[in-house]
Amino acid sequence: MVAALDPAAALPDVFEAWLLWLATQRRASPLTLIAYRAGLHALLRLAEGRPVETLEPQDIRRFVARLHGEGLQGRSIARHLSSWRGLYRWLIRQHGLRANPALGVRPPKTPSTLPRVLSPEQANALLDPEAQDLLEVRDIAIFELFYSSGLRVSEVASLDINAGLDLEEGMVTVVGKRNRTRSVPVGSRAVAALRQWLAARGGIARAGEPALFVTRSGGRLTAAGIASRLGHRARLLGLGVHVHPHMLRHSFASHLLQSSGDLRAVQELLGHASIRSTQVYTHLDFQHLAKVYDAAHPRARK
Repeated sequence: MVAALDPAAALPDVFEAWLLWLATQRRASPLTLIAYRAGLHALLRLAEGRPVETLEPQDIRRFVARLHGEGLQGRSIARHLSSWRGLYRWLIRQHGLRANPALGVRPPKTPSTLPRVLSPEQANALLDPEAQDLLEVRDIAIFELFYSSGLRVSEVASLDINAGLDLEEGMVTVVGKRNRTRSVPVGSRAVAALRQWLAARGGIARAGEPALFVTRSGGRLTAAGIASRLGHRARLLGLGVHVHPHMLRHSFASHLLQSSGDLRAVQELLGHASIRSTQVYTHLDFQHLAKVYDAAHPRARK
């Protein structure tokens, strides 16, 4: 088992300086900073008192093997390695370290899993019921925006009322990963839901609060709050599956690809830097086609 770490525990000053640089100079997201902080804690634990500046590539490879032996999955180890490589790159630039021992070290392969998506019928079941109160008006606007535009939960949570959203043009502009800005369309159902929310928002928003989506107490609604409300609505409506914000993003991409077949367009709308990240949805599309074939083709039926 991997030893439990206190995510708030203090790190050496040089580690804290790198995390501060990431936050202020690279505008790293809070989730990235949390993941990197966990990676640094793991590095300290595995180094067992040795200064990290003295570690060699064989040490890093041994640490990776140890993490894998402790049961950590390949993706989690990859995140740790990313934090280690980033730290060493910074130490080279800022403190004259001569080499990056984590460079070229690879995590163990993780069996690929396809993202889970809602069917179009499930998406309609989630979004169609009318709101019963002000918070549900807000929630439906959020979920319609997810499914309409394929945004990340962090992108939705960071939207402000006077920036990024243009309902007249039916467009939303967000700053995604690595500070890349993209503009994506907002469908008519989402526009209508957002207009309804904007008409009601003043009833709970604090004076001067810039956030588009606010809590009952009037402050910005967080990504965790959005996820909690989405899960609650799915349970309330009896969808029978655990629904999270990224599932709506996956559903947006899968359903759009099934309808259009335009992988490049889906890549642009999702804000993926590489087409490889988008190609997973072609596998989902193939699964859908295979089911249609199995159900309809006379030679496929037993």
